[in-house]
Amino acid sequence: MVARAILDGENRILSADPPIELLHIRAGGAASDRLAVAPIATIAQLARRLGIAVSRRVVVADDEGDLDLWVQARPETGQIRLSVSGWRDREAWKPSATPPDYAMAGADFRWETDAALRLISLSSDAGVRHGFDAKAMLGQPLNALFAFDQAAGGRLLADPVPLDGQGARLRPTDAPVRLSAAIRHDAMGGIAGLIGAAYLIDEAGEEAETVSPAGPPLTESFTNGLDRALRTPLARIVANADSIAAQGDGPVAAAYADYASDIAHAGRHLMGLVDNLVELQAIEQPDFKLASMPIDLADVTRRAAGLLAVRAEAAGVAIRRPGPSEGMGATGDFGRSLQILINLIGNALRYSPRGGEVVVTVEREDGWALTRVSDRGKGIEPEDQARIFEKFERVDPSEPGGNGLGLYIARRLARAMGGDLSVESIPGEGATFTFRLRAR
Repeated sequence: MVARAILDGENRILSADPPIELLHIRAGGAASDRLAVAPIATIAQLARRLGIAVSRRVVVADDEGDLDLWVQARPETGQIRLSVSGWRDREAWKPSATPPDYAMAGADFRWETDAALRLISLSSDAGVRHGFDAKAMLGQPLNALFAFDQAAGGRLLADPVPLDGQGARLRPTDAPVRLSAAIRHDAMGGIAGLIGAAYLIDEAGEEAETVSPAGPPLTESFTNGLDRALRTPLARIVANADSIAAQGDGPVAAAYADYASDIAHAGRHLMGLVDNLVELQAIEQPDFKLASMPIDLADVTRRAAGLLAVRAEAAGVAIRRPGPSEGMGATGDFGRSLQILINLIGNALRYSPRGGEVVVTVEREDGWALTRVSDRGKGIEPEDQARIFEKFERVDPSEPGGNGLGLYIARRLARAMGGDLSVESIPGEGATFTFRLRAR
C-alpha cells in the first residue's frame, strides 16, 4: 500500500492520506502544524535542499510499536510530494529483563526467584549482615523472606510484575525494606522469575515517604522541564541512530546497524513516555476540563477506524465500523474523543487474532451516546478489569511496548467530558470497551 501527502514550503501538510495523517497526529501534530513525524520530515527537508527526489527507509513510532517505511520525497514547484510504502510492523523495543547494575546501586542485598517465585539466589553475605539464614531461604517462596501487605502480596503472587520501591518487611527481623525487581524471561518469552534488590529503611519516617504508592500530582514545572530536558536530545539520538541503522551515510557492520536500531527503539519508547507524562500533568489537575461542543460520535468513530486501516490490514484483522449514513449526536471534544477511540481500536487490533474482526458500533442508551469496541482476543480476567485503568498497570508486562498509561489517560479524558469509559470481558472470548458521552 502507498500513502501520499503534499507538503508546503515549510513542511506543513496541504493534503494527506489517512495513514500519514494518523502518524502526524500520534507524533503530536495538529492540522496547521508542520509534519510532526521527524524521520519523514527530515527526508522532505533534504529533498527540498538538494532539489532532487530522495528515497530512504525509515523507522517511525506508531502507538506502542514501530513501523518500517520506505519514503520518497519529490520536490515540485515549492511543494514536496511524499509517497510512503512498506508499512511493516516492527516489534517495539522493550527494556532488558535484567536490571542494569546502576539500577541496583546501593542495594543492601540482591535476590532472584524462579517462575513460581521461589528464591533461587541471594547475595552471599545477605544473611550474615541482616540476621537470617540465607541458605535456608533458598527454595522458599518469596513471601517467606518478605512480608507484603495483603493487596500487594496477593497481586504479586497471582501475576509477577516489576517492582519499583515496593514497601515490605524483612520477615525474619521485621525490618522495613523497599524492593525493586524486573521480570526475567525464558527463551520462549515467558516469565522465568524475578531478579531484584532489597534496600533496608533505617529511619521510621523514610518508609512512608519512600514507598507510598500515591503522591502529589505531577507539577507543570516538572513536566515542562522534563519535556525540554529530554525531547531535543532524545530526538537527536533517535534521528542519528536511525541514520546509522539505515546506513544512509555509507555501509556499516551489520552488528552496529542492529545496535543503532535498538538505540532508536529505546529512544522512541522514552519519547512516548515523556508525552504521556506531560499529558498526565494536565489531566490530573483539579480544574482540568474539556470544551463541550456538539459532535457526531459516529463520524468520530468512522474517522478513528479509517486512520487505523493500514495497521488492521497489516495485522490481518478486519474493522467493522458504523456506516456512512449513521449519525450519533453527542456533546464532547472532537480531538480528545478521536484520541480515545484510536487508543481503544488500536488495543483491539493488537489483541485480535489474524483473520479476526474488531466490531465498532454506536448506539443511544438512556440519554447517552455510546461507542462500543469489541474484539475476540484473549479477554481480561475479572480481577484485572479495574486494574487496567490505573496508572502504569498492564495485564501482561512481558508484552513489548506500552507503559500502562493509555487506558488511564483515556478514562480521565472521557470523564473530563462528562462521560466515562468501561470494559466488559469474558476470558478467552474477547473484550468490549464502551466509551460514553452525553447524547445530543
